[in-house]
Amino acid sequence: MVFLFRRERCDFMLNTGSFVLKGNIFYSKAPDEIICVPEGFIVCVHGKVRGVYEVLPKQYANINIIDYGDKIIIPGLTDIHTHAPQYSFRGLGMDLELIEWLNRNAFPEEAKYSDLDYAGKAYTIFANDLKKSATTRACIFGTIHVEATKLLMDLLEETGLKCMVGKVNMDRNCPEYLCESGSVADTRKWLQEVAHEYENVTPILTPRFFPACSETLLEGLSRIQKEFNLPVQSHLSENLAEVEWVKELFPEALSYGDAYNRFELFGKEAPTVMAHCVYITEGEIELMKRNGVFVAHCPESNTNLSSGIAPVRAYLNHKLNVGLGTDMAAGSSNSIFKAMTGAIQVSKLRWRLADQSLKPLTVEEAFYLGTKGGGAFFGKTGSFEEGYEFDAVVLDDSNILHPQPLTLKERLERIIYLSDDRNIHDKYVAGRRIGKAIETGFDNTLGLTGVD
Repeated sequence: MVFLFRRERCDFMLNTGSFVLKGNIFYSKAPDEIICVPEGFIVCVHGKVRGVYEVLPKQYANINIIDYGDKIIIPGLTDIHTHAPQYSFRGLGMDLELIEWLNRNAFPEEAKYSDLDYAGKAYTIFANDLKKSATTRACIFGTIHVEATKLLMDLLEETGLKCMVGKVNMDRNCPEYLCESGSVADTRKWLQEVAHEYENVTPILTPRFFPACSETLLEGLSRIQKEFNLPVQSHLSENLAEVEWVKELFPEALSYGDAYNRFELFGKEAPTVMAHCVYITEGEIELMKRNGVFVAHCPESNTNLSSGIAPVRAYLNHKLNVGLGTDMAAGSSNSIFKAMTGAIQVSKLRWRLADQSLKPLTVEEAFYLGTKGGGAFFGKTGSFEEGYEFDAVVLDDSNILHPQPLTLKERLERIIYLSDDRNIHDKYVAGRRIGKAIETGFDNTLGLTGVD
């Protein structure tokens, strides 16, 4: 890689967010096409994309150029559903279904985050590994604990990633040690304490899922949402037993989605992402489309917990907002590349075994879901279209050896299926180069790296 600027100009570049990257550029405008610009130029001015060009326009001749040679440059990936406290036990308990898995694995682990020393060690590992991944933005569940959630936000702030973090709320149908009598008050306290504290991390309202939240709690969270103008994240129709459970708890609702909607926690004025959405009715699809609710498709999680396969093709046909989630630790990896491949694979199984009217997803569509599709929850992110925030990942696939010549498109497809942290060469978020973390341990700085 050749850097066409001097080291002393690095700070200027990072502070102004104005530079040009040169390499093999890929991005999406629509789900059915990946745009490729070989040996192209992508211009970033003050943290925003000004354009992608085959030949650099003269008006940008004086901006610093970073030449990545034959490497591949894609938009930063977005994970719109994951659980930070569960990262510590990923890969365990994968033979269980949802409710048993929660009671045996997730809830006991999350209780440990009342201990800030434990939370610090676990969250440092999570933050470091997320920084090393291809993810540049994420929606993240914490736990019910205010101080641990603030610590998670502190650590993520230092990574340079753009994250929405939620203090979890639940006051029924959960272990006594996680059942909050003062969930609304604790949430308000947390929001007041983190207000204006961060540049990169913002709060997101987080009712765990409907069965774990009383009507009184949901009413209180609805008031908080309006007061603080917060986005919302939760779970929807992940498991058949869960769907039936919601019918028993709230029989007046027309559907699981309608149960949230009756408390005004389902889109419209509250930007909302709902994880899973495996069992959605036609009425819910129309409600989600009307309210602008995002679907976080989590294929590996849904497979591991025997939840089912979400009909993502139907959601795309109805033009719903759809992105991808890793959903750790029901998912075993923080890789959105793995979520892309999983989305394709489970869609093939659904098409073959359940509904041949819904065609499997393509590589183009999976790439879109992991970039622009999920990125839209954060605004104009996830693409290299003009005016989008400049999030980029530089990929080096030279360690994936092959005897045959490959097209650039084939190289990208293979990275999607085979990528690991070694392929991630560099990262930019909102026009700032953040590099990759290599530290471990509670006391690490996790700060921005310099330019090599």
